[in-house]
Amino acid sequence: MSATLDGARVAKLLGEAPVVASEGRAFPVETRYLGRKADAPVERQMADAIATALRADPGSVLAFLPGAAEIRRTQDFLAERIHDASIEIVPLFGALDAAVQDRAIAPSPKGRRKAVLATSIAETSLTIEGVRIVVDSGLARVPRYEPDIGLTRLETVRASRAAVDQRRGRAGRTEPGVCYRLWDEPQTASLAVYTQPEILSADLSSLVLDLAQWGVSDPSSLAFLDSPPAPALKEARELLRELGAIDGDGRITDEGRSLRALALPPRLARMIVDSHRLGAGRAAAEIATVLTERGLGGDHVDLDVRLEAFRRDRSQRAEAARHQAQRWAAQVAAGDKANMARGDELPSNGIMLALAFPDRVAKNRGNGSFVLANGRGAALEQTAALSRAPYIAVAELTGTAMQGRILLAAPITQAEIEAHFADQIETVDEISFDRGSMALRARRKKTLRAITLSETPRALEPSVETARIFADGLVAAGLDQLPWSKPIKQWRDRVMFLRAAESAASENPWPDLSDDALAAERESWLVPALLDKTSLKAFSAGDLLEALQAMLPWALRARLDREAPTHFEAPTGTQLAIDYEAEQGPTIAVRLQELFGLTSHPSIARGAIPLVLELLSPAHRPVQVTRDLPGFWRGSYAGVRSDLRGRYPRHPWPEDPASAMPTRRVKPKGT
Repeated sequence: MSATLDGARVAKLLGEAPVVASEGRAFPVETRYLGRKADAPVERQMADAIATALRADPGSVLAFLPGAAEIRRTQDFLAERIHDASIEIVPLFGALDAAVQDRAIAPSPKGRRKAVLATSIAETSLTIEGVRIVVDSGLARVPRYEPDIGLTRLETVRASRAAVDQRRGRAGRTEPGVCYRLWDEPQTASLAVYTQPEILSADLSSLVLDLAQWGVSDPSSLAFLDSPPAPALKEARELLRELGAIDGDGRITDEGRSLRALALPPRLARMIVDSHRLGAGRAAAEIATVLTERGLGGDHVDLDVRLEAFRRDRSQRAEAARHQAQRWAAQVAAGDKANMARGDELPSNGIMLALAFPDRVAKNRGNGSFVLANGRGAALEQTAALSRAPYIAVAELTGTAMQGRILLAAPITQAEIEAHFADQIETVDEISFDRGSMALRARRKKTLRAITLSETPRALEPSVETARIFADGLVAAGLDQLPWSKPIKQWRDRVMFLRAAESAASENPWPDLSDDALAAERESWLVPALLDKTSLKAFSAGDLLEALQAMLPWALRARLDREAPTHFEAPTGTQLAIDYEAEQGPTIAVRLQELFGLTSHPSIARGAIPLVLELLSPAHRPVQVTRDLPGFWRGSYAGVRSDLRGRYPRHPWPEDPASAMPTRRVKPKGT
């Protein structure tokens, strides 16, 4: 039953259950807008509005404020303004004792009036006799899950339109009334229509723990009016398993029952329970109070400093918070008498914080930068004393997953980490590729998730595993780091040339030796070549050539030498290296006189591909590039001859080069 419930949705959830509606009786309510000053405390303005309403209208007042702290401050301001003994000022919020709440709800004696200062608890759940005046701050306190701190905190927001309408209706329950609103009338239209269901934005770990207690290990098997988001459920289950509150099948454990007994998020409950067993339950409860009550102890980044300030604070809010912490600690002690603390040394604030946030133990990387156990990066101002601590436990941070800003933390030692998280510390033997030395390194590491606590070098024995790691490292560094010699580069270029020449074939027999292909196929050619190697210095050009040649079947090796030779023999007998890397195709550079008498153009790939001839002067300067030597003899040679024979008179320049004798020499003197 509810005045604001979406009956159709609930009926559908319950299998099309019948809906019974009763309009009830409502009296007219006049609405008066007072506006609000942004630069004045809301509590002071509410006190003024309540005092005004009490003077202007008969009946008792129900005033809506966001939370207990605002109620207390408004109560103090009202005491300064109202001196009428017939008016009683009473608070109403969930944390009050039942007797105090009953006093707020009970009808006022005849001839007396009441000013009830309430949270949203009074919106729909009760009727206070004699109330015909409502004063609404327009604010509400709603739970918001903050992933950066892993906790749900209460956030003050503007109330929804449905909520303020419901509050307004409180003034007309028993007789005509009046509603004072602490905002301007046009602002009502900008309010959210409904308050977002908490289940869509909250930390669900407490819900999952409650369901586990009731025997439901899979929350998705239940029918919800608003289904909880799957990622939030997954995160909640993982956290509860990590805290030991549920087992691998989602069933609650004895530890989970202990945590559930505290009205706290499971992380903080875990901290208090574990700290109690170390003799520091009260101190852990105070830490939980500082974490859940924003502003307690100030805003210093060091938890030790913030706790000292909180313990010195003599304000009413701090006193109430300390009493709450004491109740939590006493509750744990009463339910966990069997686990008495042993030893005289109490845990530090840092280790207690780490009990709640084991994933946020962080190691210093220098310059105020830290890496957290969950792999996230975070930083402190370099001027902060904590920035020099080797290890810290982080309670709050903001920013991106790669680089966050630490808002609250406490120092912790490696000895504490190893003592309290021994079951989570792993010792692993790690082989890695060091790009600086282009060699493998073997280390024995002790790690807490993403944090390396210590590491020592160890001897490295070559194996298939080391070869794979070595090959992966070399590929990542770039295959150009391998010992490529000119002959090896030419060999690869020759293979790739023939592969390109046969690209139109349905089955190309020539292997792909491009960098991308070699990287992808490293398991077949590079890993075997590295089986006995741990350093690139030990991998010679000969080793590289042998590894590459193993990719070429024997039948293709003979074809390679025939169809893509390394050199072209000029008519003079000179061996000229073929450049297979040239942009224009396989190329040789040759002095023009050495080709005299050649009547056909040189070619490779079974005569399918003409060599590009870069014809040189006697001084080895380029004079012509051609793919048609006979055409050159018949055509532009005459112009070249005319241009060069004056500059090189001692070299032969026959009129018919196709029938002349090739030569590497100059003409004898006197000829």
